Amino acid sequence: MQHETFMRLALQQAQQALAGNEFPVGAVIVAGDEPVAAARRENSQSETANELDHAEIVALRDLLGRRPDIHRQTLTVYSTMEPCLMCYSTLLLNGIRTFVYGYEDVMGGGTGLQLAHLPPLYRTMEPEVHILPHILRQESLDLFKTFFTSPENNYWQGSLLAEYTLAQP
Repeated sequence: MQHETFMRLALQQAQQALAGNEFPVGAVIVAGDEPVAAARRENSQSETANELDHAEIVALRDLLGRRPDIHRQTLTVYSTMEPCLMCYSTLLLNGIRTFVYGYEDVMGGGTGLQLAHLPPLYRTMEPEVHILPHILRQESLDLFKTFFTSPENNYWQGSLLAEYTLAQP
């Protein structure tokens, strides 16, 4: 299946993040059948730790820097974790309407946002948005379990997300 192929690319990015002691989120942006950008979470634990360098945002910045004229409504974002509210709304505002993810973010996932209840800017997007959850969920979950059980990683330790992840079979 094509979704699994692109999700495996996102998983490769997440594995690289994990190898660098970063939160294991990887993202790939696809145009048609072609991956056009890929990134992983950055700065989740270093002295420059921040909540801006999420994989989806890093990939989007890269893509827009290289191909600002790309037709964004045709793009699909693949992510190992459900995009958070920041990433989801940023991607929506940049014209992206299709989201595929592996593992649900029970603490900060944004795809459940009820766009119909928001101001017109977002409300008009709802009929166009397509969300496909749980593609290669177990593979994504395994990376997050590895992250949360490592004593080297303290990002979101003890959080609802960590507890939920570690309770999954």
